[in-house]
Amino acid sequence: MKKPKIVSFFTGIGGFDIGFEQAGFGISLQCEINNFCNSVLKYHWPETPRAKDILAIDPNNILSSEVWCGGFPCQDLSVARGSQGRHGLNGSRSRLFFRLSELAKFKKPQVILIENVYGLLSSNDGQDFAELLHTFRCLNYAVSWRLLNSRYFGVPQSRPRIYICAWMNNPVAAGNSLFESHSPAPLRNERLAFLSTSWQQGSGPIPPKLAFCLAATSGRHTGTDWSRTYIPYTNEVRRLTPLECERLQGFPDHWTKLHLENFDVEKSDSLRYHALGNAVSVTVVRWIAKRIYNQLHDRVIVPTSRSHKLKFLTESLERWPGLYGSKMISNKLSIMRKSAAKIVWPKAGILWEDNFIANNTAPSPCEPIHSDLIDIVEQDRPASRYFLSPNAAEGILRRVDSQNRHLFPQLRNALEKLSGRSFPDNRDMKTALKNQLSLLESVECV
Repeated sequence: MKKPKIVSFFTGIGGFDIGFEQAGFGISLQCEINNFCNSVLKYHWPETPRAKDILAIDPNNILSSEVWCGGFPCQDLSVARGSQGRHGLNGSRSRLFFRLSELAKFKKPQVILIENVYGLLSSNDGQDFAELLHTFRCLNYAVSWRLLNSRYFGVPQSRPRIYICAWMNNPVAAGNSLFESHSPAPLRNERLAFLSTSWQQGSGPIPPKLAFCLAATSGRHTGTDWSRTYIPYTNEVRRLTPLECERLQGFPDHWTKLHLENFDVEKSDSLRYHALGNAVSVTVVRWIAKRIYNQLHDRVIVPTSRSHKLKFLTESLERWPGLYGSKMISNKLSIMRKSAAKIVWPKAGILWEDNFIANNTAPSPCEPIHSDLIDIVEQDRPASRYFLSPNAAEGILRRVDSQNRHLFPQLRNALEKLSGRSFPDNRDMKTALKNQLSLLESVECV
């Protein structure tokens, strides 16, 4: 079999592209509108054809490829928008999904892989996800979806994301792309990784074992965000460096560091932070891409008789014990779309024609790969611009206290020393840990 090809939409800095290349794929086309991201892509793939705007692309110019992939903009879907509200799939950015589906209707790729925020399942009371599934169904795709967390794929970052894999009329391949033949191991005490310390000898950094989800705004340190990962020292605190953010996402070192003449370092850092916060985790993509690669080699005979299709799908569930279980639900998509009630979508499932089966499967593979945050921290002391000022430290503390939040104890200690506040000698560390648990109850970390 010749090397299969991908078309990468909403390419960003190439997270999907790296993962698929590492799994044995070639790249036919990249489509990305951001100038900085295009500079990164041109540097690493100088010969790869590129388009800039998915709205302007001519489908006749899209080379035939087995797989299309990408993560359409999530700003209209993310729960992080808070008081700004979520506009859903009809938002100015997330509606680009429908442009992707228009192109797919014309070119009919065998596989489409999409990554998006967990909030996609709940956007507009679950109706947006129902509309997405319906769109794929109308294009004759069988669709699997699953919440996967990057922390179980070799990077020390809690990054829960929904991965959606659509196969042209092939529910078995769709299921095998995201589900394994063995059930994932039960997850226990997963929040403790945010509280446990990655110790390092000497006077170096003292970070927790696990980082919060990397955001597109991770480069700012104005004291307005308590839920970001900071690197505490004994009496200093700094933000993550762009290199460390690259490692948190599974990119090669210095992937986004462009050696451009007359390019401001501070501006470059800001662009790198933003691009990395919007990127997909390479390690998760690679895991899925390898499974897709294997499915492209397999031939599955799918029944055409309507009476045999549901039986075929039900029998296929035996392949995926992580999806099949006592809490499994089944229903018809058409019924769900007509319902006026809120749809609560499970974290994993599979749809073929009008029938879907879903369950709250664990967000980890059967053999998870764990790592500690200290493993990706730079060994040499970073430049002074990455360290927080006393005013920034005070701003974080003030914000935390006003919202009755609690920080990683070592971080709180360092912030108080940096800001000039006195840190009580008799501070009860057990109480601090207990308070931190209350913070984590509101964080999607598993």
